[in-house]
Amino acid sequence: MYLYTMILIFVYMNLFFLLAITKKDNSIVDIGWGLGFILVAIFQLIASDILNIRQIMVSILIILWGLRLSIYIYSRNRGKKEDFRYAKWRADWGKYWLIRSYLQVFILQGIFMFTVVYPVIMLSSQQTSSLNLLDCLGVVIWVTGFFWESMADYQKNKFKQVPSNKGKVMDSGVWKYSRHPNYFGESMMWWGIFVIVASAPHGIYAIFSPLIITFLLTKVSGIPLIEKHHQNDAAYQDYIRRTSVFFPWKPKAVK
Repeated sequence: MYLYTMILIFVYMNLFFLLAITKKDNSIVDIGWGLGFILVAIFQLIASDILNIRQIMVSILIILWGLRLSIYIYSRNRGKKEDFRYAKWRADWGKYWLIRSYLQVFILQGIFMFTVVYPVIMLSSQQTSSLNLLDCLGVVIWVTGFFWESMADYQKNKFKQVPSNKGKVMDSGVWKYSRHPNYFGESMMWWGIFVIVASAPHGIYAIFSPLIITFLLTKVSGIPLIEKHHQNDAAYQDYIRRTSVFFPWKPKAVK
């Protein structure tokens, strides 16, 4: 099952790479990110010899997350230019942009996808016990994360639709308590999935999934790139002084 899933992800990311070349837009990989997890979750359900309730539950949660995220990113990016992060890499990589895009954007994301989706792959290859309190706790954590990510995206989208807000910093709603509530919510969802999977045999090994997604969001391609993009924005720097970077917290009083 692991090998077949690796092949599936490899083929999938190569197809998205070809589509990105055609559209001259590497940022479509962000849409492919959520859809890829949906593909893997459905593949596990179809290919698994023995389905169990925990596997079905985790697959449904992953499909809901991936579907909402992909629809949101598609709606946000439709008709717009390549995202600033990918555009900068395209410029920085110069004549090597094609091979570096393939390896550092698409293949690397495929590797991360396989690692993060590992919990559902693991569940599809073994018998598990009946549901228990850990499963309930995991669902509560996942729902909380889903709320934070969904609400953050919804509020940011509504904010940007107001012409007078152009160039302003979104610092109300859930964005009042965290500079990146969407990333906080996404991280929580994968921690919730880990708590669910922890009840399964060898489920503790699934901890690499939330650890990696949290690391990527907070240290690699999420928060660092956005914060650097706004490093010369005085209003955003004031927002930084007042607001927690990741975990929601009461805003600081700035004199």
